[in-house]
Amino acid sequence: MSTLHDDDLSAAFDHASSTYDLMVGVNPGYHGHLRRSARRLGVESLGPGSRLLDLGCGTGASTAALLKEGAGRARVTAVDASAGMLRRAAAKRWPSNVSFVRSTADGLDPAGVGGPYDAVFAAYLFRNVSDPDRTLTAVREAMAPGGRIAVHEYSLSGRAVHRAVWTSVCRAVVMPLGRATGNAALYEHLWRSVIGFDTAAAFADRMRRAGFVSVRALPLPGWQWGITHTFVARAPLSGRLEA
Repeated sequence: MSTLHDDDLSAAFDHASSTYDLMVGVNPGYHGHLRRSARRLGVESLGPGSRLLDLGCGTGASTAALLKEGAGRARVTAVDASAGMLRRAAAKRWPSNVSFVRSTADGLDPAGVGGPYDAVFAAYLFRNVSDPDRTLTAVREAMAPGGRIAVHEYSLSGRAVHRAVWTSVCRAVVMPLGRATGNAALYEHLWRSVIGFDTAAAFADRMRRAGFVSVRALPLPGWQWGITHTFVARAPLSGRLEA
């Protein structure tokens, strides 16, 4: 089975939306890791009127993590390409500073959510876009000069042991649960997309090539050490790319 792309992937997320919260709930550390990445973004320092983009919000787990870590004073725009996932997110209770918009990650301007954003959070997004370089450029262009970004992503260290742990967990737990919930294609895609995606060092370099500065790749604890990372960076202070 090949990795899903674009319309097929969006349809798979639509289909899986009713059981998605259940699936992530059995992942040890899932919500805690999102909150840790939100802290690494520094959301507690966003003042009143700041604009925060939650890109690829899914059913709202990342949005909740941002709020729990202190983003309540910012205007939060949560975006996802899957109508089903977005309906699940929007149906939950949220404060008035949160809004939900359907859009692809590189189609923010046509959706009326083009920025500029003071901070961007993107969780489990970049493995699922057809052109990560184009998406990174679109996100950078939607950010205010000097704005902060945190990308929370499955991105392997490059060590064989971490690849083996990821494959073992997927084959023993993730893919059987995917089949049991009627979403086998999506969760096989999850395994394949991580195996085929950038290593942490390669994705950090990809961010630098897209014009981001002060890029760092920070590992997350627990069983996902060497498997999941937070990539923190800033948009350049001017339109030109900085050294």
